[in-house]
Amino acid sequence: MAIEAVGTAETLSKMRALLSHVVPDAELQIKAELVAEINALKKERNALILGHNYMEPALFHTVPDLVGDSLGLAREAARTHYDTIIFCGVRFMAETAKILSPDKTVLLPAKEAGCSLAASITADDVRALKERFPGVPVVVYVNTYAEVKAEADYCCTSSNAVEIIQSLKSDRVLFLPDEYLAKNVAEETGKTIIVAGKEDSGALTVKDAGGAPLPAHDNGESDLIGWHGRCEVHEQFTVEDITNARAQFPGIEVITHPESSPEVVAAADYSGSTTRMVQYVKDSPKKHFLILTECSMGDNIIAENPEKEIARICSVRCPHMNEITLEDLLLSLRENVTEIELEESLRKRALTSVERMIAVGR
Repeated sequence: MAIEAVGTAETLSKMRALLSHVVPDAELQIKAELVAEINALKKERNALILGHNYMEPALFHTVPDLVGDSLGLAREAARTHYDTIIFCGVRFMAETAKILSPDKTVLLPAKEAGCSLAASITADDVRALKERFPGVPVVVYVNTYAEVKAEADYCCTSSNAVEIIQSLKSDRVLFLPDEYLAKNVAEETGKTIIVAGKEDSGALTVKDAGGAPLPAHDNGESDLIGWHGRCEVHEQFTVEDITNARAQFPGIEVITHPESSPEVVAAADYSGSTTRMVQYVKDSPKKHFLILTECSMGDNIIAENPEKEIARICSVRCPHMNEITLEDLLLSLRENVTEIELEESLRKRALTSVERMIAVGR
């Protein structure tokens, strides 16, 4: 995926050939020198750069050796010979790479690069839920921090969540923390769901399907227990966005991520993980799309499919993904910023839930 380590002038020429229809030329000129320096330095350091689908185009299409979704990248990195992995994504992604590659140096080229969804739940929250629902298996979305994965029985991705839930053969499952993903899984599998969360006081609360709090002694009778966590990007999309797009662009194809609300997923033409969304656009005979996810991914898709068009009416940038810049990536290569470190016993416990997921399916 990366542009070969060449001089600035040749790098700029390659960037223009690929990105001129999605990135202003002035930006390409500014960033070409950074790209050339990064590609030369990573070669000297024998470092592997991973680029999540949500990286901005001038980074995504120039310096990563591998691109894709978070788990796929972490798994591929674990199979490589590189001693250093630089993850252009957010912190939970870099942590997952470290979980799978404990002997490698894993760097996150940002000071924080957090995630609203991952931050919505803690290990203490999971322990409180396990106490409230004893014996109920715990499945956590891969978009969580290592401490939460360490409390889970299984991890899952948006692609294999249904498969993981069905494989458990359990009457009830704690499915955390994405409320919308849980509701979309419940809809797809015909299961009922209630949603837990935290009050302002920090106390655990569990609400029935109608939103009324259940008493502490009443755990309801639902199949899934979700959590009130949401992605700050995907929760912004509405059915009205889709209605407006169809009115303005008859025949437009609408795709979204299962972190969007069930109403948005139902109104869209397709819902899938970032990797599946990329493939869907490539395979579709349609030429015009509304892509309801982090807006940089739309730019990245169109860079590789210039014959297709994206309606620019629902562009939402993830502020955390936006912390990853070419400047900070260069600094990370030079100074090992920011190294991801996990306490070994926690890493091993988190690894168990990830490996169980991998054993069930991708």
